[in-house]
Amino acid sequence: MPHAAGRLSAADGAAPASPEDLLVRVGHGDERAFEELYAHLVPQVFGLVVRIVRDPAQAEEVTQEVFVEVWRTATRFDPGRGTATAYVVTMAHRRAVDRVRSVQKSTDRERASAVSEQTPPFDVVADQVEVRLEREQVRRCLGSLTQLQREAVDLAYYGGYTYREVAEVLGANVATVKTRMRDGLIRLRDCLGVQNGAAR
Repeated sequence: MPHAAGRLSAADGAAPASPEDLLVRVGHGDERAFEELYAHLVPQVFGLVVRIVRDPAQAEEVTQEVFVEVWRTATRFDPGRGTATAYVVTMAHRRAVDRVRSVQKSTDRERASAVSEQTPPFDVVADQVEVRLEREQVRRCLGSLTQLQREAVDLAYYGGYTYREVAEVLGANVATVKTRMRDGLIRLRDCLGVQNGAAR
């Protein structure tokens, strides 16, 4: 990955390239496009990550990891399936959540090693299994949503974004975002209701 410098000025008289154009060019190995995309998106990516991990130092690490992944996977970006901003922000959200889980697992292991090994009570094991199953159900049901619905729900409920912020990230108006989120949540509710009913 090239060194991420500050925003480079657009050519004299030329309109600045869109994030979508820049990301496509990054997919072709264009380092200048990567530097411009980095400068354009890094404040938004860092802001999201630090809200999730709640540690500026770790947020900086995760942000750098996100842009390494952007450089490596830019060829997978399809402008017809969503905006470049949503593509990168979704990647950032996933990596931030992974970091939180990794830190939590490490903390859990340290706590476990500090106390004598005991067989957990049945109800504790049952609760852990139930939570894990619920997460898997939610993940499966999210896959049934449209691209815009899934991105909107991810940003609002996992990233903590407001309707207006979600609209800005996705390049849609607020009314459209509200409608898509409402429809997506209804679909999620119905999917989870069916799965929970089948589980009983």
